[in-house]
Amino acid sequence: MTATSTPRTIRLRDDRPPLVAPAMSNAEDPHERLRLTSRWIEVDGTPTVPVTGELHFSRIPRRRWEEQLRLLVASGLTSVSTYVFWIHHERERGRVRFDGDLDVAAFLETAERVGIDVILRIGPWCHGEVRNGGHPDWVVTALGDRARTNDPEYLTLVRDWYGRIAEQVRPFCGPDRPIVGIQLENELHDQPDHIAALKVIAQESGLSAPLWTATGWGGAVLPAHDVFPLYSGYADGFWAGQGSTWDDSFRDHFRFTHVWDDPGVGGDFREEGTEIVVRPVDPEFPPSTCELGGGMATAYHRRPIARARDIAALANVKIGNGSAWQGFYMYAGGVNPEDGLQESLVTGYPNDLPRFDYDFQAAFGATGRPGPSLGVLRDHNAFLAAFGPRLADTFSSLPDDAPVDVHDLDSLRWAVRADGTSGFLFVNTHQPHEPLSGSTAVQFRIPFADGELVVPDRPIDIPSGVIGRWPLRIDVAGVRLEWATASVAGIVDGAVPTVVLRVHDGLGARLQLGAGSRALLRGIEVDAAAALDLAPGDVLVVDGALRVLVVDEERAERLWYLGADLVDSTDAVWRESGDLVVRAEREPTALVWSGEEFAPLALHTDAHPGTTRLTIEQLRPVRDAPARYGESMGRSAAPDDGQFEEVAGVWRVVLPEAQDRSRGELIELVVDWKGDVAQLRADGVVIGDRFWDGLAWRIDITEISPDADLTLHIAPIAAHSVIDLDASVRQRVDAAGSLGAVVRVEHIVSSRWTSAL
Repeated sequence: MTATSTPRTIRLRDDRPPLVAPAMSNAEDPHERLRLTSRWIEVDGTPTVPVTGELHFSRIPRRRWEEQLRLLVASGLTSVSTYVFWIHHERERGRVRFDGDLDVAAFLETAERVGIDVILRIGPWCHGEVRNGGHPDWVVTALGDRARTNDPEYLTLVRDWYGRIAEQVRPFCGPDRPIVGIQLENELHDQPDHIAALKVIAQESGLSAPLWTATGWGGAVLPAHDVFPLYSGYADGFWAGQGSTWDDSFRDHFRFTHVWDDPGVGGDFREEGTEIVVRPVDPEFPPSTCELGGGMATAYHRRPIARARDIAALANVKIGNGSAWQGFYMYAGGVNPEDGLQESLVTGYPNDLPRFDYDFQAAFGATGRPGPSLGVLRDHNAFLAAFGPRLADTFSSLPDDAPVDVHDLDSLRWAVRADGTSGFLFVNTHQPHEPLSGSTAVQFRIPFADGELVVPDRPIDIPSGVIGRWPLRIDVAGVRLEWATASVAGIVDGAVPTVVLRVHDGLGARLQLGAGSRALLRGIEVDAAAALDLAPGDVLVVDGALRVLVVDEERAERLWYLGADLVDSTDAVWRESGDLVVRAEREPTALVWSGEEFAPLALHTDAHPGTTRLTIEQLRPVRDAPARYGESMGRSAAPDDGQFEEVAGVWRVVLPEAQDRSRGELIELVVDWKGDVAQLRADGVVIGDRFWDGLAWRIDITEISPDADLTLHIAPIAAHSVIDLDASVRQRVDAAGSLGAVVRVEHIVSSRWTSAL
């Protein structure tokens, strides 16, 4: 390591627009708990950084709503966002359904009971990878291009539809109610008058909320004052064209910048060559997101894999950029409620999506079980819960030598978010597909108003792959954290609170405490005047007022912050009626932080969980796959029913005897398979499907009769198949020449394990 270096410098510049109180949530539709300013969102009178996660109630069985919402709260969300898809509720004109899994009022009642706010996205055009963007077929047939305009006939239909929604949700609107936001339309870029008209119709129908939002990306022109623009950011996207490389619009989200518009999302709906005018943030509203990729869907022609650290890096960069509100899409995946509701080339879309599957590789997958990004998002959300009130009234500053070219892989990417005297240093040396370089002999010079701060006290090497948020003169429980080369995560309440410090892989953790501090490390007093070298597992007690728990990246992603309880668990954990509840298929190994150490959490269940490897019987072999079944707009088309039957192999799955389902058991099939397209059929009827992306397929079969004749149908994939796959998956296909098989099927019964604390 180099002994000396020239510290990297930054000027702290508060370029924010003046602090004002918009009419929204203040003069109009005031709310008892939530209030908007031009710089932040206040919750219960305190500036904060809320976190929203997308969950589509009509894509999740009603029996799982409460558990799923409790898990959203347990993973750090403050609100849930959900579409009300018109086509889900009124496939035939005049036959409107709000029953069963479509009962939006029951969903809202459940959310209120659980204690999570709701953002209602009412369209009428939503997208969400739904047929016609959510417009029923009869609307498309009757109006064609007049839909999504101020055409009087269309507005009449919208007025009726909004009225139907209002009948269901009006009791949940108001100054003390759980609906805190309503989104109008989606990705409508050039019709501000139409969005304004939609808001008037919604209000006349009896809908109200302190926040009225609209998507602001793609150079959208929105009606002034009427809607709060929200932005997006994805690490990769299924919507890119066939054979395209990793687009610059994705690369852009892994550098620190103060440009919030995203010209990539929704690009598949724009004509080729359309110029996007990137617009600045409306100074009346703080920069905020509603769609940071918490995962990614697979289209037939393009199947990216959403890896956890890609999602973590993107989320961390957005906070470093100055985000005032983070919304993740999707946070909980699901399954379409009926066949024929998916986006497809047949209906004029540029993409074929699965008929049922909408797992989205989300933080919680289609069956409600933890997905790849859950651990990193819990860590991120815990930071915002603990330090959001400090972040809210800070400004983001970028170094003068910040990389301006998304193809610059060598310059160190960093930013500071501060209030002039304290804050956080954000570092990012991670991105997918094209790894960023590390940097050697690094120090940072931060010119705070009360004295310059150099971090760390000696030069360090920052390796590739670091996703950092380092404290700068932050006070916690009266203890000064002067700086650290490790990331602060959450704070655990208690007589002596615990702050969690996450050590980065390949980077030593040093912590400098404030002057005059006294500290015990592993029970032994240490010299707190000098920077301390810390390691995972260390517990530092400072001034008898604060514990610093040091964890590695792996443990950080297992932690659940549940008020005064910190739980280490790979299984899903939530709080319910004073108990901690864990869902698992075998005895969990959950640990709870005692304030001194992690101790086993005693859990019990009255159910009979377990995992069984099922017998599978091949009934028909796969046949040769063509290079393409068809194409549209240059993109490969999924096989139609006839084409699928010609090539698909068939396997019968033998289920075990009926399971008792009275104690909240969840019954899943986990299918390890390889091929192109898979279908699960019960008694000959398709009940689930999947496009292969190299990942296992989990299917909720809790409500399927054990006497059902279950068969798996697999269409093969070949080296000549024109499909964009993740590089690791493409290598498997090319090496084999052709793949089409069921490798293993497991029958998993998970149950609720409870512990009263």
